Amino acid sequence: MTSKVPPPVWSPTQWACNGEVRVAYDRLPPHDADREPLLLVTGLGVARHWWPTGLARTLAARGFTVARYDQRDAGESTHLPPTTGTNPITALLRKRGDAYTAEDMADDAIAVLDALGWDSAHLFGQSLGGTVAQRITLRHPRRVRTLTSVSAVPGDTAGLATLRHIRLRTLARLARMGRSHALEGPIEAGVALARLLHSPAHPFDEQAIRAMLADTPDPGVRDARSQSRQIGAQWSGPAIGRITAPTLVLHGLDDPLVKPSAGRTVAARIPGARFIPLPGVGHDLPEPVWEDVAQHVRQLADG
Repeated sequence: MTSKVPPPVWSPTQWACNGEVRVAYDRLPPHDADREPLLLVTGLGVARHWWPTGLARTLAARGFTVARYDQRDAGESTHLPPTTGTNPITALLRKRGDAYTAEDMADDAIAVLDALGWDSAHLFGQSLGGTVAQRITLRHPRRVRTLTSVSAVPGDTAGLATLRHIRLRTLARLARMGRSHALEGPIEAGVALARLLHSPAHPFDEQAIRAMLADTPDPGVRDARSQSRQIGAQWSGPAIGRITAPTLVLHGLDDPLVKPSAGRTVAARIPGARFIPLPGVGHDLPEPVWEDVAQHVRQLADG
């Protein structure tokens, strides 16, 4: 008697195209038409696999069809040719990007929506993904039902204006980690990154992090050139005060990288946005807050 093989949690990888850039994505079953589409927008440098599957399942239990994608220069999406920039901190302060614009990154998400057959979707972005989600909402307002921005800086800031929201000590530690872990494998580098950014009020699940990294084709945590191109992509569109989509802003009060002032600023500048502080939460979303987060997103979608 043969044992049944459990079905995969996520669909097979598929690709959307934005010009010459191929964007890898997948989605979480079920995919029935009664569910509302929700797109997870991934953060700086890492693959879409960093999204906790448990969080995606919690959102699905609230009536969403959940998809996630790799930003260009991360995961299984197209990695651009090497450029001169090798330091994400320096790239953050430059006045122009080396390879592409923030508008290009916003358009990648729309290519994913097109490939999925979604006329519009709820957006849920974290860290750089939250900043990108704000820009998607500005550039393609008719494609966005609601916006949830998590642990993100305002999408229209750049350079020194961004630094006011960043904990420079953590930024310096990230830069040192990039050098010290250059010769290590991606799993050890990924564990070190997750440990640095995790929520201090919640246990650090190293076993789960290692399992995720082992299943990730390209964790992306050691590629400083790709991270520099992503963070250096310049936005020349309108200010976030022009966002009209219903907006929720979540931010961990113990975020070791992006100060809660960033989330409060985003919420204050977007008309009608609601700010929800997350006590004890760092620059991640630990399991104990998944239900609350999903409930807030559901309430936002219900209007």
